[in-house]
Amino acid sequence: MSIYRTLLSTALLGLSAPLWAAEKVDLDYHVKFLPKSDQAEVSLTLEDGERVRSLTFNLGDEQAYSDFKADGQWTEDGVWKPGKGQAKLSYRVRINHQRKNDGFDAHMSEDWVLMRGDDLVPSAVLRQQKKTELVSRVTFELPEGWKSVQTGWPRIGKNQFRIDVPERKFDRPTGWIIAGKLGTRRAKLGDTDVTIAAPIGEGMRRMDILTMLTFVWPEAQAVFPRDPGKLLIVGAGNPMWRGGLSAGNSYYMHADRPLVSENGTSSLVHELVHLFSRIQSRDRSDWITEGLAEYYAIELVRRAGGLSEDRYQKVREHLIDWSKPVKSLRTAHSTGPITARAVLLLQELDREIRQATKDTEPRSLDDVTRGLMRLDKATTKDLIEISENIIGGPSKALDSKLLE
Repeated sequence: MSIYRTLLSTALLGLSAPLWAAEKVDLDYHVKFLPKSDQAEVSLTLEDGERVRSLTFNLGDEQAYSDFKADGQWTEDGVWKPGKGQAKLSYRVRINHQRKNDGFDAHMSEDWVLMRGDDLVPSAVLRQQKKTELVSRVTFELPEGWKSVQTGWPRIGKNQFRIDVPERKFDRPTGWIIAGKLGTRRAKLGDTDVTIAAPIGEGMRRMDILTMLTFVWPEAQAVFPRDPGKLLIVGAGNPMWRGGLSAGNSYYMHADRPLVSENGTSSLVHELVHLFSRIQSRDRSDWITEGLAEYYAIELVRRAGGLSEDRYQKVREHLIDWSKPVKSLRTAHSTGPITARAVLLLQELDREIRQATKDTEPRSLDDVTRGLMRLDKATTKDLIEISENIIGGPSKALDSKLLE
């Protein structure tokens, strides 16, 4: 009887397993850069189109996408209903994009391209059959003479990368992408594979950046309990935008930006904090996101020994002068003076927390930050509640008209 039961159990497990397992369907992206026409040819190929009911793309209003061809049904408002069997959607996308009188945040020359993958494949709402899992890869076809391509995703072959975002159903090649005649520097920092890449001759200080990251990395790890598997930092000179911008697994820095500016802050570390923390905000609380990034852009360098106490006080004096006109921190988009005032408030809060907990379990703003990292999107109310829970009572620093 025991042998019979064993065989029966095995048979039942064999029958039930497929009912629980998701059907994996390959989704292959192919990108071909066309420098002469300032475009890229992009295709999406589904191994089994029948598993996907529809993809509704957000094509924006800049008419960057054109020449759509699809297996199945395609509508001009961006809805694709794939056909049965292997199904393919192809189109062209314009690359060059200039910010308002402030340089390009996507640019392609004869020798290189620098852009975000978010623009190659627009965001989409996916409707699919139940228990379907898309397995996504992207392959790049480079023009003659272009040597390499870099993304923030794991490389699985020549010019090919695996894309996997567990919290999304529709994986697409987001983050910064750079290709062409490139110079690169690589290092392993903690558990993260770090690559700094820029076009040859663009003045990007790759080794300076790598040295600075090596310097502050242990301090960042101590604050943020998160190690990305891979980090790509890209940059170029003019005509690119003269700023810095993070994008999930990668970030961009203009080649001319200093590692530490004259006012004592670091754009490089600021964007690193965004990438590590991934704190987003809502309800007019952008001061939290930008304030924490700038707070740690100063604090991590200070903790690493790169900022003396007298220099730290000089930085505070600059923040005080710059933020004098600020009456409120509550806004959807923080400006420089608002961010400066937010840093001062966070410094006050850090001192208050340390003073209140010094005789029990020493705590700091780091504990508040780690609490905010657990939220989908943080609000001013969230920050107050987490802080006062740590302090054990009302916070004097947060009892401010700036937060009304």
